[in-house]
Formats: sequence, C-alpha cells, structure tokens
Amino acid sequence: MTTFTRFDVTDYLDSEEMIAEYLSLAMEDPDPDHFLQAVAAVARARGMTQLAKDAGVSRESLYKTLAPGAKPRYETVFKLMHALGVQFKVQATH
Repeated sequence: MTTFTRFDVTDYLDSEEMIAEYLSLAMEDPDPDHFLQAVAAVARARGMTQLAKDAGVSRESLYKTLAPGAKPRYETVFKLMHALGVQFKVQATH
C-alpha cells in the first residue's frame, strides 16, 4: 500500500525569492482570495506571531486580514509585504 504525505507549500517558502515568486503567481489569479491565501501560507511559513510583530499589527488583526473574503486595506497589505521582505512590482502587459 502506498502512503502519501499531504503537500504543504509552507515547506518550500524558505527564501525571499521563493516567497516573491509564489506571491507573484498568486497575484495573476483574478480572485483576490487566492492572493490572500498565498500571503497566509507565507505567514504560516514565517510564523504568524513574528510576521504580525514585524508588520506592526496584532496577531488577531493578521488572522482577520488573511481570512477568506477579507477586504484588507492597502496599507495593511503593504506593511505585510514589507515585513516579508518583498515588494509589489508593476510592469506593462503586452
């Protein structure tokens, strides 16, 4: 009998480069919940408590911000990106 372990993306989010690529791919999806789920995965990989502290938000606020259906403020998302060591980049589409 073959057994499988459950895939957990957080096992692979171990560098700023990997995190940036993962979040960039998540942003390509038109559903904003996918991006928030990706940020939540990164937060779990980094540690929710530490990310909340680095971003200057409470842990409870971080959970609410990353909950499905949340409509976080740009300021909050910007703080999270900064705390994660990544930034948004805008480029022209062709």
